[in-house]
Amino acid sequence: MKSWLLAFVGVFAASPAICSRYLVTWAMETRDPSSPMPPAGSMGRDFLAVFDIERGSPRFEKLVAMLPVPGAARMAHHSNYEMPSDRMLFASDYMSGRGFVFDVRKPELPRLAASFGDAGAYTHPHSFARLPNGHTLATFQFKGEPDREAGALVELDDQGRMIRSSDAADSTVEPFIRPYSLLVLPKIDRVVTTSADMLPANQSSHVVQVWRLSDLRLIKTVVLPKAPHFGDVVSKGATEARVLADGKSVLVVTGACGLYRMTGLESSSPAAEFVYDFGYRACGVPVVAGRYWVQTTMGGHSLVSLDVSDPSTPREAGHLILDSGALPHWVSREPDGNRLAITGYGSLTTRLLLAKIDFRTGALNLITQIDFSRRWPDGWNGPAMPHAAVFSPSD
Repeated sequence: MKSWLLAFVGVFAASPAICSRYLVTWAMETRDPSSPMPPAGSMGRDFLAVFDIERGSPRFEKLVAMLPVPGAARMAHHSNYEMPSDRMLFASDYMSGRGFVFDVRKPELPRLAASFGDAGAYTHPHSFARLPNGHTLATFQFKGEPDREAGALVELDDQGRMIRSSDAADSTVEPFIRPYSLLVLPKIDRVVTTSADMLPANQSSHVVQVWRLSDLRLIKTVVLPKAPHFGDVVSKGATEARVLADGKSVLVVTGACGLYRMTGLESSSPAAEFVYDFGYRACGVPVVAGRYWVQTTMGGHSLVSLDVSDPSTPREAGHLILDSGALPHWVSREPDGNRLAITGYGSLTTRLLLAKIDFRTGALNLITQIDFSRRWPDGWNGPAMPHAAVFSPSD
């Protein structure tokens, strides 16, 4: 274990009001962890892995459950960003175009509740958000064959069956739209989706889309403005939108590390303004922790926390630099807590980091790591690649 990690093993901040006992991860078995899309012949299966992360537990960091899904893994990718209240977790194997629904009401005995594929003409589900009515809203990247036409926003039941959909194509504004992630805002009857292609492409998207939640009507495709000094480079590939702690301010990050503030979301003419450039050109998933926006930066081999008390003028508060081979991509936060789960590529490909954030200062520190190269209960002996990770309370 590297010296920078040893210094933080066993170091915790004061206990939060609610402590999660489990970390539920979505991973895939592979003999070739050098690529996020390893050759098909090197793959085992996708699986859900549950670890005990209760503070002070004698089983801390121990694997308590593993649930492989049928078929060969292609690319275990996104799940819900946080555990749904009913603990029915959606997850995707992006390259196979398959989605899965897991019942994790008993984390030590997870169950595969359903699997699904295309939603009518729409293919390749990517991201998921639970709705107040118990259904799940998902982004599907394509219509028909990959990278031919824009996909859609699709509402699914708890078996992954399509309830309704709304096409994302808006060629009058942007000819290249690929629904990526989504933010549901029930209080104002809105959904914000981002647009970025998961497949190599010669084109780039520079938009986010705002929808009415009640009928999934597309209200407006918003073009992200160019950033000072860098033109449209920073506005390429909007990936993630998050609502801040005030419950109303929404920021959007791009894959090229630009940060934009959404305005007028409740109106018929929403817009976006550029507010921050992280300075790198490869950013991943963010999370909101109190007044801080915590951003994974693959280009910077680090996590950066911004004080977004004033969303129009974010300022850096903390900077956690990992080793030079680390490419952090996913981060999730313990509900009501200060712990963060981090996965990625490079030197992070087969391990997961637990870190913490100081809510007073925004400082970020590592706690420990979980190794995904091991002998697994299903007989796989070797590396696995975790991607999505969400905290869960005890059963």
